[in-house]
Amino acid sequence: MIESIISQLSKPNQTLPTTRALHGFIAKTRLASDPFYATRILRFYAINSDLISARKVFDKTPERNIFLWNSIIRAHARARDFQTAFGLFRSLLGSETRPDNFTFACVARACSDGSNVRALRAVHGKVVSFGLSLDSICNSMLVSCYSKSGLVREAHFVFRRIKDPDLVLWNAMISCYGSCGDWMKGIEHINAMQGMGIRPDGYTMVGLINGLIDKSPINVREMVHAFCIKCGFESNDHVGSVLVRMYSKCKKMELACRVFDSLFEPDLVSWSTLIAGFSQSGDHLKALDIFRQFLNYGKGPDPVLLTSVLSASAHLAILGPGLEIHAYAVRRGYDAKVSVASALIDTYAKCGFLECGVKVFDKMPERNLVSYNAVISSLGLYGRARDAFWAFDMLLREGLKPDEATFAGLLCACTHSGLVDVGREYFMMMKNEYGLEAKTEHFVHMVKLLGMNGKLDEAYDLVRALTWPVDLGVWGALLSCCDFSKDYELVEVIKDHLSGNVENGSGYGVMVSNLFAGCGRWDDVARLRVDKGGAKGKMRGISRVDV
Repeated sequence: MIESIISQLSKPNQTLPTTRALHGFIAKTRLASDPFYATRILRFYAINSDLISARKVFDKTPERNIFLWNSIIRAHARARDFQTAFGLFRSLLGSETRPDNFTFACVARACSDGSNVRALRAVHGKVVSFGLSLDSICNSMLVSCYSKSGLVREAHFVFRRIKDPDLVLWNAMISCYGSCGDWMKGIEHINAMQGMGIRPDGYTMVGLINGLIDKSPINVREMVHAFCIKCGFESNDHVGSVLVRMYSKCKKMELACRVFDSLFEPDLVSWSTLIAGFSQSGDHLKALDIFRQFLNYGKGPDPVLLTSVLSASAHLAILGPGLEIHAYAVRRGYDAKVSVASALIDTYAKCGFLECGVKVFDKMPERNLVSYNAVISSLGLYGRARDAFWAFDMLLREGLKPDEATFAGLLCACTHSGLVDVGREYFMMMKNEYGLEAKTEHFVHMVKLLGMNGKLDEAYDLVRALTWPVDLGVWGALLSCCDFSKDYELVEVIKDHLSGNVENGSGYGVMVSNLFAGCGRWDDVARLRVDKGGAKGKMRGISRVDV
């Protein structure tokens, strides 16, 4: 019987009923006070998220070794119960048991996950005082945690004190520079690492590529990609996945597809990244096509992938895929996920079924800022200002802090409802109460709100007061107000700011031409017509109807 119990305890995990049965048997024997068995039972409870039972096992074990301490601290840290984890760590320091490198690594990660920089520095001090300042596990975790907290200088301080850093430490430091976007430092460290005879692995490249995603030139990205191929990492699923993300982010979808096709078995992250990349590049039909290919592989999507597909469906205003995904989400319980529900709200609204989106919102068991922004924007798009304001009040009552997207939705509601004074209040509230700077989207809404309600001069004054280069969208909004109010005097000024976007046969050019025609300026209309010998003609568009 004992041999059977030991066999069960040696497994990596157990179900909660099996764990309770094992615990019940051990509790009746002399094994109950053995820290080895207690540690195994505690870990099984932690895996099954039963922290209360895990803590009871810990409290009833008279002799606690470091493995038992580490297990209970890790259990609370993984459950994001950082306060209890720190309290247990303090109790450990006051006990006769000496913490080891895994203890400090676990507590340091809890500090960074809990955004507690002060505690992280205190843990670093304890690492030094316990003589572990040269330990690879402690140092790699400190470098990782400092970088996650945005403390690159501290991470570099830990790294440069190591005389002969191993591959784990090099990877941690390169990932640190990657996470803060300093790809040049990352490349320098890879060169230095190779100069010391240490060969990079897949984790090295993932850390570096993460730093290339946002700001690096395309030639640098392709150079690093070529280095991955040279080292044989392109077929590595982790490296391939981050390469797909890198190319998708800069809308190089042909290269993203090439990397994706080279993967032996793409994971959910790779599929989601590719679908999101096509959607963000404006090729929403291709995004849906990739999703169909994914389904043909017989795999089930996760909430992240569903959100990407819903975004493509919303932009195309095709309800069919949205309905299918909603049904699938309900079957799998994903409809309760905030990200999926928020995407469903947006999809239903853009497909002309606002009430369905509102029902999704009403049924959400929990809501965050993203879900409130989705319903506020949707209501605003349909001119239901009163309902949008009510949702905003609910957001504030729940203690959430509005962001730029929140106010964009509110201003949209004011614009569609003609509520000039209320719009002004929200526009001022952004800066004065929440310290948010208005962006192009907010100025577009304000210009339309003022210009479409007989206050074109005020709208123009608002645009002229901007201290940064005015986006074409803002000038375009002002131009549409001139069209609405039949005010032709301002058109010439706006036309100069739109410059080449008028002459090349764009939508702005058509609008200016129509305005000139409205006031009888036919010579100007003729001048704006497409010059067959120079400018390109306006590209012929297509339309589609989903039946």
